[in-house]
Amino acid sequence: METIRYRFYPSLLNLYGRYLDGKLEYEDFIARINRVPIPTTEAQARGISFENAVIKGIDEDLYDYSILQKVRALLPRPMMRTQVYCEHQLGNVLFYGYVDVIGKTLAADIKTTSLYVPGCFAQSHQNLYLPALRQKGIRSLRYIITDFKGVYQEDYDQTVDLSFQKEQIELFCGFLEEHRKRITDIRIFGL
Repeated sequence: METIRYRFYPSLLNLYGRYLDGKLEYEDFIARINRVPIPTTEAQARGISFENAVIKGIDEDLYDYSILQKVRALLPRPMMRTQVYCEHQLGNVLFYGYVDVIGKTLAADIKTTSLYVPGCFAQSHQNLYLPALRQKGIRSLRYIITDFKGVYQEDYDQTVDLSFQKEQIELFCGFLEEHRKRITDIRIFGL
């Protein structure tokens, strides 16, 4: 096994994709790499609150009960654990993060959005949870998505094509080396 030179988590890689698409400015992206504290957005706070309502029953009255029930119906049964840490090494990169819920063979991640586009999670870096969770017996990953009007799901299994994610990881490693002098949070370099 190769020596780990980089440590990445899914939201950082998703931010890199936004940077490549021109949706995130260079300075803002560098700040995110360096983990400069930024205020939680209203949308992020709502997503966290919704997840707590679904899983823990906290502040359920803030949300449409039928939406909560539809989301809960899509969770793995039995629910074995929540906020499960997982990691997977790809070459010299350690990919790590937390998946919301795992069952015996199904993992689930709850997402909130203002506009759902079918298939939008096919290239999510969270799909790298699949090889990370294989040793725990997980065979598929389900995204449970709500726009607070409807509930949608996307399911991916161990045969999902991860070539896009792997290519972006390689590009991101190159970006980090090119801009290494600007990186102050050296944990990303495996240190």
